Amino acid sequence: MRVSVVCVGHKMPAWIQAGFGEYAKRLPPEIRLEVVELKPEEKTSGKTVEKARALEGERILAAIPGGATVYALDEKGRPVTTQGLSVLLAGWMRDATHPAFVIGGADGLSEAVRNRADKLVSLSALTLPHGLVRVLLAEQLYRAWTILAGHPYHRE
Repeated sequence: MRVSVVCVGHKMPAWIQAGFGEYAKRLPPEIRLEVVELKPEEKTSGKTVEKARALEGERILAAIPGGATVYALDEKGRPVTTQGLSVLLAGWMRDATHPAFVIGGADGLSEAVRNRADKLVSLSALTLPHGLVRVLLAEQLYRAWTILAGHPYHRE
């Protein structure tokens, strides 16, 4: 099973790459976690925030793998718990679903991306740096898998 993370932002600090990579490699071989980085829209004079967000949205939509179930990460989305994520992961594994998580840029997600999403979810009520969200998502996917596997990493 493949899990994609499509995100606006590139040239992440080494600690972001290392954190994401650490949790991705901890997952079993049957769960492949991949990141697709998209360059943020340049803030040139005369370009509105809405226009920049729309252009990023076009690139996001083009980068979503075909047939993927899209989970857009949004502060106004439905909160998901670790236990809830483990239930989702079990279903994805059972049904051979390809989930794709979308992380927008500094100005958020375009309406086109929000409308394309199968679900809007929130990992936290806090506003988090987008790079950190990648690491948090990777860790939570790993934690969800450990719950399913009965591994002691997750303690209730």
